[in-house]
Amino acid sequence: MLKDFYKYQAQTSPYPLGMEVSHAKGSYIYDTNGKAYLDFVAGVSACTLGHQHPRVREAIVNQLDKYAHVMVYGEYAQDPAVELCKLLAENTPAPLDKVYLVNSGTEATEGALKLARRVTGRSQLISCHNAYHGNTMGSMSVMGFEERKQIFRPLIPDVDFITFNNEEDLLKITEKTAGIILETIQGGAGFIQPQNDFLKKVRQRCDEVGALLILDEIQPGFGRTGKLFGFQNYDIVPDVVVMGKGMGGGMPVGAFMAKAEYMDLLSHDPKLGHITTFGGHPVIAAACLATLKELLETDLMPQALEKEQLIRKLLTHPLITEIRGEGLMLAAMTESPEITNKVIFKCQDKGLILFWLLFEGCAIRITPPLTLSNQEIEEGCGIILEAMNEVMEESMNN
Repeated sequence: MLKDFYKYQAQTSPYPLGMEVSHAKGSYIYDTNGKAYLDFVAGVSACTLGHQHPRVREAIVNQLDKYAHVMVYGEYAQDPAVELCKLLAENTPAPLDKVYLVNSGTEATEGALKLARRVTGRSQLISCHNAYHGNTMGSMSVMGFEERKQIFRPLIPDVDFITFNNEEDLLKITEKTAGIILETIQGGAGFIQPQNDFLKKVRQRCDEVGALLILDEIQPGFGRTGKLFGFQNYDIVPDVVVMGKGMGGGMPVGAFMAKAEYMDLLSHDPKLGHITTFGGHPVIAAACLATLKELLETDLMPQALEKEQLIRKLLTHPLITEIRGEGLMLAAMTESPEITNKVIFKCQDKGLILFWLLFEGCAIRITPPLTLSNQEIEEGCGIILEAMNEVMEESMNN
């Protein structure tokens, strides 16, 4: 299988991890040799409820027994999608009350950027240095990492960048600005949290000049920071929310959400202002609905904060300079990418899955399923400490 993987399946990097997956259940992934790996990554924050969660699996099977794809998005009323959008609206602060379902986070970003231009009639978009909002051409245009996008230029025009948490840069948001897109917590940059009411100040500046505030919740969203959305920790409400990853319980999905007055503009002048064939797919929507109900009807979201504290307590080691993030969106920082790489590879050998962040080489990603038990946290953190001890010992011997 691995040979065919390299031969027939296009790769995203020169050195993929190359695990041959047999099956996955709960907090574990199993390879074809029967080895179990404790999953501290959750498909890069996507598998909110772990693997093969009974409620999600049952919802998928039940929907498959009824119907799968029947029509392009927005033409037929289909119960899973309608109920999902309604439940999201009921549990998101006003005036956010209408949802457009798509297939991925980057598609949701594309829709949000188009919506900002449609609402305001302006063209300028603002993003942040070291931001990541997806990898299609529009999303890449608001990526704040030139090394990854230079080869693909020209991208969409009239995009400018500010520095996250830099209040002086907010003056760059003007009457020419259609919208500013921010990650509530910067992901690829190293799980950087907003400081000194930065998001409130962005919100105020947008209100002053009539620009839309778009918050990217693709990573923080769906309980990972202790709230349904990360922005709820900062006492603000954006004009547009972009979501994906964790909302699907392991299934491919994205969505953007705003007030009805804005969202309705996509239906006319011109009509089909945004369109997708498979957005709102009934099987995917059923999985999303099951995931959302499980989060709302249990204490998994507040538990994320308790589990964060346990991880912080356990992960004390000379090689860890700090732990960034909130809830179960954490990054253990080391002094160098070399140390980070050694720890991640050693942990995989020992049966623990960790991963990297896009732009911050010193970060060790810790984004496990919200269903992870305290015992599994202790097991995983123990493996990390064991790997770090070996790295230290090797360094001293050299």
